[in-house]
Amino acid sequence: EHAPWALLDAGIRCVIAPSFADIFYNNCFKNGILPIALPQEQVDLLMDDAQRGANAVVSVDLEKQEITGPDGGKIRFEIDAFRKHCLLNGLDDIGLTLEKAEAITAFEENRKISQPWL
Repeated sequence: EHAPWALLDAGIRCVIAPSFADIFYNNCFKNGILPIALPQEQVDLLMDDAQRGANAVVSVDLEKQEITGPDGGKIRFEIDAFRKHCLLNGLDDIGLTLEKAEAITAFEENRKISQPWL
């Protein structure tokens, strides 16, 4: 996970590229980074926008699944619904488990009653 950690240390929260290695892609999500895979032509358009300088603001809206360029043009991107939910809610593996805390506690209490020898 060192590559996503380095990106986080630099303040990067989203990476856009034509493709990603599976391990990097998965580790990005585990660390709260949004990796967006787009066709090369769309990446090239965004790179042209970036070369316009400091006034060339590109924004990424995860909720709408849109990238908006400095000229107002929009590029849609796809993302797995579960991963989108996790990113929008700041959930990592531990956070996902804690969402089920009440059910886990209820299970443990029932287990104590039904299997007191454990």
